[in-house]
Parts: sequence; structure tokens; C-alpha cells
Amino acid sequence: MLITEILSRNASQYGAEVALIERDPAGHSRREITWAAFDRQANQVARALIKRGVRKGDRVVHLMMNSLEWLPVYFGILRTGAWVVPLNFRFSAEDIEYCTTLAEATVLIFGDEFAERVARVKKALDRCVETYIFVGPDAGRPDNAESYAAVLSSGEDTDPGVAIDSGDSAALYFTSGTTGRPKAVHLTHRNLEFACQVENRHHHQTHDDNFLCIPPLYHTGAKMHWFGNFLVGAKAVILKSFQPVDILQAVSEENATIVWLLVPWAHDILIAIETGQINLVDYDLSRWRLMHIGAQPVPPALINRWKTVFPHHDYDTNYGLTECTGPGCVHLGIENTHKVGAIGVPGFGWSCMIVDFDAWINQGRLAPAPPGATGELAVRGDGVMKEYYKNPEASEATIKDGWLLTGDIARQDEDGFIWLVDRAKDVIITGGENIFPAEIESFIMDHPKVQDVAVIGYPDDRLGEIALAIVKVKPAQTLTEAEFMQFCGGLPRYTRPRKVIFADVPRSPTGKIEKPKLRKMYTGHAGVLGNNRLLMP
Repeated sequence: MLITEILSRNASQYGAEVALIERDPAGHSRREITWAAFDRQANQVARALIKRGVRKGDRVVHLMMNSLEWLPVYFGILRTGAWVVPLNFRFSAEDIEYCTTLAEATVLIFGDEFAERVARVKKALDRCVETYIFVGPDAGRPDNAESYAAVLSSGEDTDPGVAIDSGDSAALYFTSGTTGRPKAVHLTHRNLEFACQVENRHHHQTHDDNFLCIPPLYHTGAKMHWFGNFLVGAKAVILKSFQPVDILQAVSEENATIVWLLVPWAHDILIAIETGQINLVDYDLSRWRLMHIGAQPVPPALINRWKTVFPHHDYDTNYGLTECTGPGCVHLGIENTHKVGAIGVPGFGWSCMIVDFDAWINQGRLAPAPPGATGELAVRGDGVMKEYYKNPEASEATIKDGWLLTGDIARQDEDGFIWLVDRAKDVIITGGENIFPAEIESFIMDHPKVQDVAVIGYPDDRLGEIALAIVKVKPAQTLTEAEFMQFCGGLPRYTRPRKVIFADVPRSPTGKIEKPKLRKMYTGHAGVLGNNRLLMP
């Protein structure tokens, strides 16, 4: 069933029930929408776009912060048969221009936070964009844009009836662009439908669940985790804050049952509890059943601390990429907390392979690595993207015989669990030895005074590069370089950081360490020092 049809079914079966709640702690506001109103609003968006010339196969850019309007706009675009193109809210004006132009979008729907950025590149955007729709207060609406309220009122609230097949194109999701220009990941309706099934199979959502959504909806991670609730008509809360007190207050007041956190947010919640900033007796968290994490390697020490504070919580970690329609191609499974540290086993409907280095590099052949050996993780399933849009070279390099090469180095243990070693592009080569930063970061996170850490390569005349650790110390704690280096004595000698800098660790909105930014900050360039793409044939 197409996700647009799932929305229609939810409206039919649960029309009067609340579908989405928006909480904005900064604005002291709370809004909600029923399934019936959600469905009607999506139809109004679709009808209004069709009146403005949007046809099946067109592209519509969706540039908004998380809000109650975000998902109705998304589904309205899909119902026209057009491709929805959600953009990262951190994209610069130049990124917005590049992505919109690459997509050849004819419509740009944007929130008031982006008005200035859009205005800076409007002349270039006008080469393809015919209609601008502004979602925000009318007082701030640019002269060239229609108001969202007026657009809604111009569209009928019935389904436009555009014939859509599961194999039809549905979306372009752009990668973060941290290593160059963002790449456009081309997804189909089947990809989106499959993501619903995967998420629901993994976390067993029922109609009584309530998903607390905090990460940005433009990213496949947040939305595709919500898909598990969406599939069964369960409600969700869109929280416009990631502060610990706001998260726990939302869980308590909305009776949330499932919360997907990023590593930094989980750390912040635990620190707030440990330092007395938050007293758990002030909150009713009795219905919160599942905490899961994705988007980056998860330190086992963090989960051990979490389970001590919240022993009744189920826990899961989910691995995925935009190129495989978000999380779930590998997942730990709530029954496998004895394997915390692993990313897990192949997800529902997915196959995984650790690709043998030698066969790939020397023969250009995909073959499984020997048991326990490291290699590039490859995945195969109905979530694999159609292509990198307008980038046949990157598509050919990434998809081989139906297998998606993830660029992540992993190994599989004797029980079949996959352990992420590191990103191929982040590997540090010191004196001819490969060092995997993620493994060092996991070790360092066990230090009781460390809140966050990133390890990158640093130029060295003798060894080529050495490991540099950027360490964020917990509030009210002091950690000296000597103390840190003594702790790192527990690592194999060649993997130990040779330098340490005590500073903040920048992370993206989806929780990933921004290593190109750190490399540029501390080494003068954003790229890796050598050719660390280990598996190019």
C-alpha cells in the first residue's frame, strides 16, 4: 500500500483521533491535527499545486523547519505524482540554489526561516522555479511568494486521484554534502512503503503508541522512524526542542511511548539527571517503553548508564543511510541488548555482506569476507535507492548487482552480529597501519569525565598522520592532558591518540560528528590526508 493510501486509510478509520501534535517550548505553544484534517490538508496542497501546473514527474522543493505543516505538505506533494525534494535546513543559499537547480524544481515551498536565503539566490532559482509558496506569518511574506494559507484555501480537500504506482519516483533526498556537493538520492514509492514495514516490524508499534519526534523531518531517519507509527494510525509528537527538560516534559505530558534520540541528547539527559538539574520524580514516564538511537556509532558505556537509570526501557540501535531509505537495513533488536556495541543483524527484508577487501580491490568482485575479517558493509533490499540522480558515475560506484556499498567498514562476529569499525573515508593511516577512529572514540567514551569525543588524522612528518582526539569534558569536571594520555594507555600503542585538544565536538542536526569541519579547523583542510577510500577497484 502506498504511503499516500495509508494516510487515506488512517483518515477513514481514525479520522477524529489526533494524528500529530506540535510542541514548541520556546514559543510556549501546543497545536494538534486529527487524521481527517491531516488527510484533507494534504489533498488541499495537492489540488492547489495541480492548479499551479504541477504534474506527475515534476519536482517540488520542500524547505521547512519541523512543524505541524511539514508532513501535510510532504504528502500533498506526493499525491500530485510529483517528486518531493526535502532540503536540509542548514543548507546555505548556494546549497539551496544548487539542489533546486539540479532537481529542476518548478515549485519551492519554504518557511519564514529561509526567506533571506531564498531571496539571495532567487534570480538563479527563477530559471526553473515558477511558483514560490511561503509558509509563515503573512507580515514576513516576500512579494514574489504566495501565502500557504491562500494556497490551501484554493485547493479542494478531496484526493486528486492521480494514478501512482509503487515503482514511480517519489523523492529526491540530498546527502549532507560534508565531503563536497550534496548528492541527490532518488527514491521510489516502493522505497517509502518498505520503510514503513521495516520500522514497524522492528519496534512493534501498535495503534496505542505515541512517537516523540525530535530530529529534523527533512532527514530520512526521523520520518522513517515515524513511519512505524504511521502504518498503524498511531499518534506522534513533533517536539521543537532537544533540551533534556523539554524532552522529559513532552514524554510525561503526552504519554509518549517511543523516543528516538541522538547520542548527544541521550548524554545530555543523563548528565542533567546525574547533576540534579532534572528530578525524575517530577515526571510521569511510565508509558515510555522504547529508547532507540541511530545515525552514528553508539558508545556501549552510554547505554549501560542509560539502562541503569531507565532499567524498564527496551533499547535498540538502528543503522541506515539515506541511500537505503533511512534506518533499518541493520538493527540490533530489542531482544539483543547483550550485544550492545554492535549495530546488529540484517533488518526485516534486508541482506548484508561484509565485502572481502582482496576480491574487491584486486578482482573487482563482490565476495563475502572471511569470518571475523573487516570489509566494506554492503546491503541489499527493497529500500535501496534507484540511483544518485544525474550522477551515473557515483551510482555505478555505489550500487553493484543490487548491493549498496555503504562506505562503512565493518566485521561480523561468530553469532552473526555486525560491528561497525569506521567510515572508510575516516580511517587514519599511521606508519602504514590502519587506525579506526570509531573504535578509539568508543574506548575514550568510557572515561567518566568525557562527554563527547572525535578522533581525526593529524599530519606527521614521520608517520604520515597520527590520531588527534578532540575531547569535550563533562560540565564541572576537569581533565588534564596527562590524565587523558594515561587513560589511553589501555589502547594498543599504535592506536593511541598522540595529541589531544579539549574543545566542543560539532555534530550535524542528525547527530553525526562533523569531521570535515574538525579537519579544516585543526589541520587546515577538510578532506582526508591520503586515499582512504579502501575499496575502490
